[in-house]
Amino acid sequence: MNKIIKTIAARALLVSAGAIFCTQSAWALLPIQHWTEPSGARVWLVESPAIPMVDVQVDFDAGARRDPAPQAGLAAAAALMSSKGVEAGGADEHALDENDLGEAWADLGASLEAGAERDGLVFSLRSLTEPDLLERAARLAARQLGQPSFAQNVWQRERARWAAAIKEADTRPGTVATKAFAAAVYGGHPYGQRPTAQTLANIEAADLQAFHARYLQACRARVSIVGALTRAQAQQLVQTLLSRLPAPPPADCAPLPAVPEVQPLEKAVQEDIPFASAQAHVLIGQPGFVRRDPDFLALLVGNHILGGGGFTSRLTNEVREKRGLSYSVGSSFSPGLNAGAFVVGLQTRPDQAAQAVRVTRDVLKRFVEEGPTEAELRAAKDNLIGGFALRIDSNRKLLANVVNIAWNGLPLDYLEHWTDRVQALTVADIRAAFQRKLQPARMVTVVVGGQP
Repeated sequence: MNKIIKTIAARALLVSAGAIFCTQSAWALLPIQHWTEPSGARVWLVESPAIPMVDVQVDFDAGARRDPAPQAGLAAAAALMSSKGVEAGGADEHALDENDLGEAWADLGASLEAGAERDGLVFSLRSLTEPDLLERAARLAARQLGQPSFAQNVWQRERARWAAAIKEADTRPGTVATKAFAAAVYGGHPYGQRPTAQTLANIEAADLQAFHARYLQACRARVSIVGALTRAQAQQLVQTLLSRLPAPPPADCAPLPAVPEVQPLEKAVQEDIPFASAQAHVLIGQPGFVRRDPDFLALLVGNHILGGGGFTSRLTNEVREKRGLSYSVGSSFSPGLNAGAFVVGLQTRPDQAAQAVRVTRDVLKRFVEEGPTEAELRAAKDNLIGGFALRIDSNRKLLANVVNIAWNGLPLDYLEHWTDRVQALTVADIRAAFQRKLQPARMVTVVVGGQP
């Protein structure tokens, strides 16, 4: 009975803790500790003792950009299969299937999620910090990180489900537009690859094992932690989490091959794809920049003005409010370890697609040439700086910021100076940054479902 009560309490606290927001702006000033473990794993820690819980993210440079082109989806498949079963361990560690794992996590009132992003293979653990619960959660997580079973019959089942989902998604105009845009913007770069039924068919359980062995090693781990742990407790947690992974001496942990950079576009590309849909889907853009680029904040603020600020943005005003060409229109940058795309996206009536494209291009060209007005810049600063506290008002949000610092090699005091750096930006800074990065005359335009 005590175990049941403890589990129920753990679940309740984890759920409520996810919704607890810190009202103290000092969260931005909590120091980030950083060190390297004897294994070579790098650790970033924020001690946040207000709630007896911890959020952990373990990252490996093993995301989709590491997929061989004929096996697009390999990283995502490795992440997926980590929750489908683990091998037997010591004498008291039996093999567990996905149902066993689900029950084990439910009993702990904790959770472990895995996923493959564009750059990284990511494991996210959330647990209470009560010593016994955390130790058991860490040991279970370690088995999923280090000893996934990669059963061939389970992979065949999941592969069939995934292929069916891809087939269904390909019936949607938005998916068609996204795939065509990625292929045109990225060319042969891995950022442009998308899993297909054929690339999944090229992946077998042995390929998953080989991918795991190559990329998931203790010396390659970046571990970000936010929670009610001291440094000593965090070190013990990290050692447990990585204990089942291969652990070559750091000196023998050879650097991974560099992923080639995304190449700039040499000319404008226009793709008009017929599709029977009520709305035409329009995407306009080009390769952007890497996350560590010094222009990042100027581009962030400038894009907020151009198309990232919702109903206050210039694109919304020109495309929606003045001309009624689209209910919503927006722009975004997606920087990563390689240059992610800049994209403007909208939906419109098929007979208005050509006009919507012309207006969007005109707005973009003028913004790159002239930059924002002083009034637009002032409003954007007020909005972004005023909303800064909402970026760090929970453990998970703070963790996301720590991960950003860890993944992109940003200074440990990055958050402390964020608002000052935004406040210091000028119209000239933003105009210059956009002119360095965007070439409106050499962009990809994809229109799916527009009238010829």
